[in-house]
Amino acid sequence: MAITDFAAIGRAFRVSCKGLSHCLRHERAVQQEAVLFILLTLVAAFLAESAWHWLLLTAPLILILIVEVLNTGLEAAIDRIGPEHHELSGLAKDCGSAAVLLSMLLAGLVWGVFLFERFFR
Repeated sequence: MAITDFAAIGRAFRVSCKGLSHCLRHERAVQQEAVLFILLTLVAAFLAESAWHWLLLTAPLILILIVEVLNTGLEAAIDRIGPEHHELSGLAKDCGSAAVLLSMLLAGLVWGVFLFERFFR
């Protein structure tokens, strides 16, 4: 790899950190989900019987954050287009919100099955 490749990777990392930092400072949903991620990751560390179980429990929590960050970007792009209401803009925002909901349902399903197996079988 050339030196310029490492510089590009460094720039990409800084830009990614800038986006994540913005979301953590300004987006209430991301803040709430980050707190939930931290708490449930700690709970998973106590409940998990192996590293694979811990990964199974934390991966969908990371997915929630990923989808929420993408949803924030989508909403910013839609808002940049203009403040007036448009049916397609509303649909785009609704679909982004639906993606967040689906990622939360996945996390709930994974945690629910894990807890059922752990405590009731």
